[in-house]
Amino acid sequence: MANQSQLGFQDASSPIMEELVEFHDHALMVALAICSLVLYLLTLMLAEKLSSNTVDAQEVELIWTILPAIVLILLALPSLQILYMMDEIDEPDLTLKAIGHQWYWAYEYTDFKDLTFDSYMIPTTELPSGHFRLLEVDHRIVIPMESPIRIIITANDVLHSWAVPSLGVKTDAIPGRLNQTSFITTRPGVFYGQCSEICGANHSYMPIVVESTPLTHFEHWSTLLSS
Repeated sequence: MANQSQLGFQDASSPIMEELVEFHDHALMVALAICSLVLYLLTLMLAEKLSSNTVDAQEVELIWTILPAIVLILLALPSLQILYMMDEIDEPDLTLKAIGHQWYWAYEYTDFKDLTFDSYMIPTTELPSGHFRLLEVDHRIVIPMESPIRIIITANDVLHSWAVPSLGVKTDAIPGRLNQTSFITTRPGVFYGQCSEICGANHSYMPIVVESTPLTHFEHWSTLLSS
């Protein structure tokens, strides 16, 4: 959950999000090095008079041609690795289907016979004390922690987007098409997200709440809900 005046990312709660945060820090360090070098060269040019040998030096031209290519490689390699990791779906322990509607989410646990429900935002007038305004729902998604989860995402009417920042998940929900992604929660907790595609007048009233619990708690919850 983000805090007020927070400048960075939310705390990572999945291996993919940890990789994304690490790549973000890596890219910022590269950008800082480039800015420092450019600032130093600008200061040097303004402070000292350049000779004709400096302006026409072929060695300098060779360096500023090769150096950007090296920088791009340093950014591209970890980026491609993360992209492949995000697309990898390997034998999930649980499959969940999310269907976007105007303006709520419907969920189906496809590994269970009759485990489906709709998830609506709780209005501010009915919100219990201590809960988050515009983020709490009447039915949370409950998943087992440290288990590979596959989520299949689609929409029933217009474009939506299923996004939970702390899990590093954001996938478009498109009518007539099934998109899928996967994630693993590394710790128990409650993770909040929202629809990230403008889908109409009540676009901001489509929160997503994922509750990660130990496996025994998940089995007890699923038994109660499906019975």
